[in-house]
Order: sequence, then structure tokens, then C-alpha cells
Amino acid sequence: MEQLLHYVWKHKIFPLHELRTTDGRLLEVLNPGIHNTDAGPDFTGAKIKLDGVEWVGNVELHLKTSDWFRHHHDTDAAYANIILHVATEIDRPLYYPNGQEVPQLQLAVPQQVRDNYTALSRSDGHPRCRHVVGALPLFTVHNWMTSLTLERFEERARQIMERREALDKNWEDTLFVTLARNFGFGINGDAFERWAQSIPMNAVAKHRDDLFQIEAIFFGQAGLLEGECADDYSLRLQREYRYLRQKFGLTPIDPKVWKFLRLRPQNFPHIRIAQLAMLYYEQRLNLSRLINAANLEETTALLLTHVSDYWRTHYTFDAPPSRPMEKALSPTSIQLILINSVAPILFAYGKYKSEASLCDRAFDLWQQLPPENNTIIRNWVSAGITCENAADSQALIQLHRNYCQRRDCLRCKFGYEYLRHTPDFLREQEEPSDNL
Repeated sequence: MEQLLHYVWKHKIFPLHELRTTDGRLLEVLNPGIHNTDAGPDFTGAKIKLDGVEWVGNVELHLKTSDWFRHHHDTDAAYANIILHVATEIDRPLYYPNGQEVPQLQLAVPQQVRDNYTALSRSDGHPRCRHVVGALPLFTVHNWMTSLTLERFEERARQIMERREALDKNWEDTLFVTLARNFGFGINGDAFERWAQSIPMNAVAKHRDDLFQIEAIFFGQAGLLEGECADDYSLRLQREYRYLRQKFGLTPIDPKVWKFLRLRPQNFPHIRIAQLAMLYYEQRLNLSRLINAANLEETTALLLTHVSDYWRTHYTFDAPPSRPMEKALSPTSIQLILINSVAPILFAYGKYKSEASLCDRAFDLWQQLPPENNTIIRNWVSAGITCENAADSQALIQLHRNYCQRRDCLRCKFGYEYLRHTPDFLREQEEPSDNL
């Protein structure tokens, strides 16, 4: 498998004897280079010595030399100046355009690496490397978790910037849509994002001092004011929305996007929309206020919200009144919004404005907040990984989604540690200890 050969080259898992090219030249690999995931040679910026002469450039890898021609590299100018070709099987020579022979190294994947990779690939545990991670040095674990945390922030920032592009580069609209998506708490996340994108916030801003009109626009755009009304309040909202719809040229989304199955009433879309309406009305939440919040307490205070009087006794429009409840956002819900919306927004805006202090604040928020508690996190904790805060839990979520689910163990530091251990060590970690 070519991926394994890339892994062996990248991590310099070479035979103990000296390396020589097929034409007999002594080879020393000073730096294997950077793995190139785009078009072009497999590794860029590699540094080698051939008979004591230093070369810097690109390296290409194949299982067989003949794959060079099968992939049409012989007619691609991007491969005309590689400094080395590496293959498990050298079955023919290669030549530069000037007729000079390309240096080639025959490199096999060690059997131990093959066996470990097969075992890792076939494992159905969660995570697959669970027998090793608990025995890894804390320094190794910490370094990989730190890298994953940054990777998670970068990924979330890319998503936010893409959202901003779709919203005419408006940061306030981007903040609202990002928060709204989080109010879907997974199950209704896509629906809330679609709903929020349908709302012209510049139009809503003209009615920001009137909670009733905000609710009319919010519930109307959600498609929840269509059809026959069940009570006087919903009828009033419907009439107000019809007026505002004509005034601003609004088009509601299809109400069929909303999911209710297996949701607690407290999490129904109606309640979340009512909470967002109150948040928008009372807190005047905007990007400036988030940026100027001095600490976690002030930032949390900006997200404190509840519902209007009607929603204290209702969960939907068509259900009978219930016992009055405040229906404020729970502390856990606020923490999830801080983790998944506020911190990523601060990081993305900090990158956009080249203000490192905002990126640092985003990191600080994750480090101050408790870790999430879900199946992904619990599986890693049971494997021996310590999860102390939201930065750790976000790192583990990134690891699960971008590596474990894709079975991309060769890019994972934990996978690297698994592959490099001896079979005896792996068996010892799998077997239960007798010293109980």
C-alpha cells in the first residue's frame, strides 16, 4: 500500500544498514520533506545527500517504478526535477528530460509496520488504538492534543469565513447565523442555519425595540405561522408577519425542516426561537459586545436569555397551555454556545483582523470551560486520555471526526505510536493485567 510507504518515508523508518540508490550511490536522508496533499510530487522541500553532495527538492514515491508511467508523470513538467524516486519495487530505470538517470531508492515497508497497520485497520473498537494511548508519555499526548485544538479552531474559522462570504461579508449577520445554528444543538442545526440566513437582519434591526414584531418575523420566517391559528397570540403574530412580509419582501422557509422526534419539549424549535428573539431584544448582542467582554463571566452574561410570557406556558402554538416555566437557557446550553459559537467567532475575527489577542481569548475560553460529555469523549477517557476542559474535548472531537471516522490513522500521532510498537507490546496492552 502506497500510503504505508509514504508513512515509512515521512517518519524515516529505514533499515539499519546504510542506504544506497540503485546505481550504488550512498544516500543520507537529512529531511524527508513535507507531505504534499495537492497535485505534484509526494514530498516537497526534502533534503538528501548523494555521495556527500547535498540536494534539496521534491521526492516521489510509488509501489513500483512503472507506476511513474502509469500515472503519466513522464509527461508532467511538475515531476521533471525530482531529486529522488522511492519505490518498493524498482522494475525499470527513470530518466530526466536531458537523458540523465533519476536516482532511485528501493525501500520496503517493514513487516512489523504492515502487521500493526492491518491490526489497527481491522479493529472495531472505539478508538481503534485504545490499547496503546493510555500507555503513551504525557508529553506525546499533550503535543498531539495541542495540535488538534489548533486544527479544530482553524477548521471552525474556515467554516465561519465561508458563511461570511455567503452573507455578503457581513460580520453581524455571520454572528447571528452562527449562534442560531448552535441553538439547533445538533438535531436542528441545519434548519436553524437555513432559517437564520432567510432573515434580513437589517430589516429586523428597524424593529429591535419591539419584541412582538421580532417574534413575528422570527416565527414567520420559520414557517410556523402558516395555516389556521390556535389562539389569539398566534393569530396576532400571523397578522403582524403578513404585514412585515409584504413590507420587506420576506419568504418563509419550509416548516417541514424542523425536527421534533426524540426532542424534549424544552428543546423544541419554538422555544429556541423564542429564546433567540429575547436574546436579540434584551441583550442587544453584537460582535462589538462580545469582543469587549472582559472575561468569561461577562461573556456568559451576554448569552443569558429566557422567553416571553406566552412561551412560559407554551411549547408550540397548537398545544394547550402548560404549567408556567421560565425556560431560560441552561448553564450547559450556554457553555455549548460559548464552545461552538463564541470562541470560534472570536478566533475567526481575530485571524481576519490579524489580532492575536482575540485568538488567545478564544483559546482561553475553551481552556476555562468544562469538557463536553458525549459518547466520543467518554470513549477516549475510557481509553486513558485525560480530558480536563473544552479545549481537550474539542481536540478529541476533531481527532474522532477527521482521523478515526476516516480511518486515517497514518496521519494521527496516536496511530504513529501504534505502528511503531512491537507486537509483544501491543499484546501486553490488550491483555488484562494479573496484578489486580
